[in-house]
Amino acid sequence: MAIEAKQVLEQLKRVKGPDLTGNIVDLGLVSDIVVQGEKVIFSVTVPTQLAAQLEPLRAAAEKAATAAPGVAQALVTLTAASAEKTPDPAPVRPAPKESQAGEVPPPMLKQAGQRPPPGAKAPVPGIGAIVAVASGKGGVGKSTTSVNIALALAANGQRVGILDADIYGPSMPRLLRVSGRPDAGEDGVIEPLEAYGIKVMSMGFLVDEEEPMIWRGPMVIQALTQMLREVNWGELDVLIVDMPPGTGDAQLTMAQSVPLAGAIIVSTPQDLALIDARKGLNMFRKVDVPILGLVENMSMFICPDCGGRHDIFGHGGARDEAKRIGVPFLGEVPLEMAIRANSDGGTPIVIADPEGPQATIYREIAAKVWDRLGAERRMAGS
Repeated sequence: MAIEAKQVLEQLKRVKGPDLTGNIVDLGLVSDIVVQGEKVIFSVTVPTQLAAQLEPLRAAAEKAATAAPGVAQALVTLTAASAEKTPDPAPVRPAPKESQAGEVPPPMLKQAGQRPPPGAKAPVPGIGAIVAVASGKGGVGKSTTSVNIALALAANGQRVGILDADIYGPSMPRLLRVSGRPDAGEDGVIEPLEAYGIKVMSMGFLVDEEEPMIWRGPMVIQALTQMLREVNWGELDVLIVDMPPGTGDAQLTMAQSVPLAGAIIVSTPQDLALIDARKGLNMFRKVDVPILGLVENMSMFICPDCGGRHDIFGHGGARDEAKRIGVPFLGEVPLEMAIRANSDGGTPIVIADPEGPQATIYREIAAKVWDRLGAERRMAGS
């Protein structure tokens, strides 16, 4: 059965607006509805100052949308907007004891005294720390670094998951040699796949490898929200988020809406890469995300034939930058054919050669990251 957007909108009219009067459709809060097979994707615009409190509204919109004919799944996210674009919120009122027939119960805002402060980031249950691995530009080996740090953390004894947040170029299915479609339970919660003892979620599990993702920003944010908050991650010490390259809307939204415990910046040594790495670093600083440290990838090349060292991209740039701006330097990863070959083959070097020199480097970086997370917790609690 073909899904009709107007039928979805009719169902959404049953959902009350943020001030508990009117409905989200007539208030003009619902974005264009995108239909993909049996799935619908849209966003609901809410006042910035209430965004952290309105998860029940998002859930109500999702439930209402799935009641439309032909809809098996709804992907809904909240988009914060300035006050002039959304109705002023009325004082918090208790919900009526009985709802009108056929109406979705209005979302309940938290009572005064229990309400999180404006801009608060809702935690993800069961996850001890969410760590972003980012880069200012593509091509610096961020995904390879992400997956090896995740596996090194697991090798060091932590419970680990990895979220592939690069919607346009997901890498985890190939890097971890894992495929298949995640199952969704009756409650709509997605079961992540597993590889080498860590839990994995990626858009690459949901679309074919060669299929281009031609999504606009709001759709990307919706997908990221669902992959983070509607996945059964279980109990994890650390969730590594392999961020998209750059400092665009998806990166900024993740940094502003997800309770990140810290960020790792990956760069190659040359000045051009470091310029872009500074942009990513400054973005996290502006949204008060701690910088756990810098990693210099492709730091040097050791010729396998003559044993000579070649600084193809220069050397020490990230270490010098870390010292200049006062953040930790986590380590140097060489430009090594074994790292590349094993990544392409789906057996990252930490798995393929766990006692080798490259795996040792990643385990040392992972240990420093774990120590930095502990230090950040102690600082937050002091």
